Amino acid sequence: MGEATETFYGVIRRQGITRRSFHKFCSLTATSLGLGSLAASQIANALETKPRVPVIWMHGLECTCCSESFIRSAHPLFKDVVLSMISLDYDAPIMAAAGHQAEAILEETRAKYKGQYVLAVEGNPPLNEGGMFCIDGGKPFVEKLRAMAEDSMAIIAWGTCASWGCVQAAKPNPTQATPIDKVITNKPIIKVPGCPPIAEVMTALVTFITTFGKLPELDRQGRPKMFYSQRIHDKCYRRPHFDAGQFVEEWDDESARQGYCLYKMGCKGPTTYNACSAVRWNDGVSFPIQSGHGCFGCSEDGFWDKGSFYDRLTTIKQFGIEANADQIGMAAAGAVGLAVAAHAAITAAKRLTGKRGRVAQEE
Repeated sequence: MGEATETFYGVIRRQGITRRSFHKFCSLTATSLGLGSLAASQIANALETKPRVPVIWMHGLECTCCSESFIRSAHPLFKDVVLSMISLDYDAPIMAAAGHQAEAILEETRAKYKGQYVLAVEGNPPLNEGGMFCIDGGKPFVEKLRAMAEDSMAIIAWGTCASWGCVQAAKPNPTQATPIDKVITNKPIIKVPGCPPIAEVMTALVTFITTFGKLPELDRQGRPKMFYSQRIHDKCYRRPHFDAGQFVEEWDDESARQGYCLYKMGCKGPTTYNACSAVRWNDGVSFPIQSGHGCFGCSEDGFWDKGSFYDRLTTIKQFGIEANADQIGMAAAGAVGLAVAAHAAITAAKRLTGKRGRVAQEE
């Protein structure tokens, strides 16, 4: 992969990339991060002058879907991130070395870049039976995780497995699969939940750390605000149908063909924080709701234990502009009428009380 001390710009120039193409890349990267034109210059300066960040990518209990998503990034491309922007020194599924050679590389990277490398973790460690349900290199994964975390600069918890536990931690959780932040408590941890996370979210996070040399602003649950500050519902293109009270009642009914809101079919968009409706998948082509299926809420904690994916679990109240305008108008008129009647009754009662008081004084 090359030395981590070499800059990104040095690597791409050696590969024959022109300076014009480099600046175009920086502009596209700034745009994908939602940053302004000034940020493009900052990105260019950082990639020209700062050494590449060493990254160790470890795998616990997981299905590798986060890696599968990561390699499909379009902005920036996966090859640019892995071969040029960072120094990916250890990642068992894609590295050429295996067995003792791979373990030697892991220990060498840990010693050489102590306190400088980012530890990316996909999956989670099982704690039951001393961690025996996930053995990596002849050792329980939890032991290797703790050892590598000790000398890391920061930890990225890729996906819902690492962030919340996911299906491995679903009840009754026989292996005691545990989220990363419950095992490592003395290091900054960035949670990037999703099953899997969006590819561009993953590569954008790596780009941000590489460029600015710091962690992005996180919310109270440890997620990057730039991607997890809004609900999918907030930017969903079907939101107007939700507000209008227009819902799909059965799969493949006329409302489904019209593209109405999927909330009644179990869509968890109103309670799920992620960038799916804004960034979308496969180079911005689509996302689950656009394909006709409701959101599972896969980036939220405990989504496997919240019942069927098709159950309407939330109690979100919609206004129903078109479907319920008459009812709302009648209800409002009725409320005004009741208020007037109540005011009249109170006034009459006060008058009656006052009259009785005057009669009693005259007697």
